[in-house]
Amino acid sequence: MANTPQAKKRARQNERRAAINKARRSRIRTFLRAVEEAIESGDKDAANTALRAAQPELMRGVTKGIYHKNTVARKVSRLSKRVKAIA
Repeated sequence: MANTPQAKKRARQNERRAAINKARRSRIRTFLRAVEEAIESGDKDAANTALRAAQPELMRGVTKGIYHKNTVARKVSRLSKRVKAIA
């Protein structure tokens, strides 16, 4: 349990930040799910559009400190590779 005023404040801040980060992570996952569904359906145009919408969200996750830069680069690379592979 936090005893000092500073520790109590940090606990409050951590709670707020965790809620914000959770919302951001959820939003990014929603965009990724849209890309996945478009790939599964085999619709190349929809997949391309969904991927274009997802990329800035993923990059925003990097700038906000939710994901590591290389993790997002890898995800985008793999997704774009799968979108290109759609016949």
